[in-house]
Amino acid sequence: MNIQWFPGHMAKTRRLVSENLKLIDVVIELLDARIPVSSKNPEIDELIKGKPRLIALNKSDLADQAVSSEWSKWYGLNGYTNIFIDSVKGRGINELKSRLREIMREKIEREKQKGRISRPIRTMVVGIPNVGKSSFINRIAGKASAATGDRPGVTRGKQWIRINEQIELLDTPGILWPKFEDKRVGMNLAFTGAIKDDIIDTIELAASLLERLAQVYPENLKGRFKLEPLEDKTGLELLEMAGRRRGCIISGGQIDFSRISAIVLDEFRGGRIGSISLETPGEIIKQGI
Repeated sequence: MNIQWFPGHMAKTRRLVSENLKLIDVVIELLDARIPVSSKNPEIDELIKGKPRLIALNKSDLADQAVSSEWSKWYGLNGYTNIFIDSVKGRGINELKSRLREIMREKIEREKQKGRISRPIRTMVVGIPNVGKSSFINRIAGKASAATGDRPGVTRGKQWIRINEQIELLDTPGILWPKFEDKRVGMNLAFTGAIKDDIIDTIELAASLLERLAQVYPENLKGRFKLEPLEDKTGLELLEMAGRRRGCIISGGQIDFSRISAIVLDEFRGGRIGSISLETPGEIIKQGI
């Protein structure tokens, strides 16, 4: 499956980030905790030009906690301030605010020593579509201050949001790079819904997801869809098995592949197949990323 997607408004967003960076003290880079590498825009490092950064790994409730612990250690060892959060339930949001103040502590002290009145810390949140930015902003602001949706690309434009007396946040739309040079990255983004389903063959996507899960989380797959045996089965065969288990049958006893594909993708994205991480630090180190 060859995935290419670069809506025109995303080029505009890159310019927006670059142009407004001079107003920012700290950049909050929002990633998907299940796919920290695939959900990272590789242009961000160049765009933020060395600004202090806090990496917030969202949707941590959907990720494998053991793998998330490995990622936290990996980021720490590589000098990145990071925190795992759940924007829906609010887990980690207060700690994130504290981390922002820690990052800016020295600068704030210098300002005080010069007799300057401290102003709010100005932050910018950046992330790819459907990584949960709008839900994150609503949660951190304590009110529904940004439009939310379960489809990528809902947010547009630019707005300042007052978090509290100490923090202000500049929202920007999600940005995604124009070409997926690594097929695995494109697939991970499609699995998690960062790429619109209406431009993808969802049957092929669901089959690929089942094939991946059979390799890395076989017990989850067996438990949710009662699929056995998994060994030596192609993704399409697994999808057919799941379809029969769920009663996705049409006339003539044929499998309704569109229906079971929608079910598989929906249940994965909603965490009903279990807490799953599709990338680990060990794999990234091995691949040299």
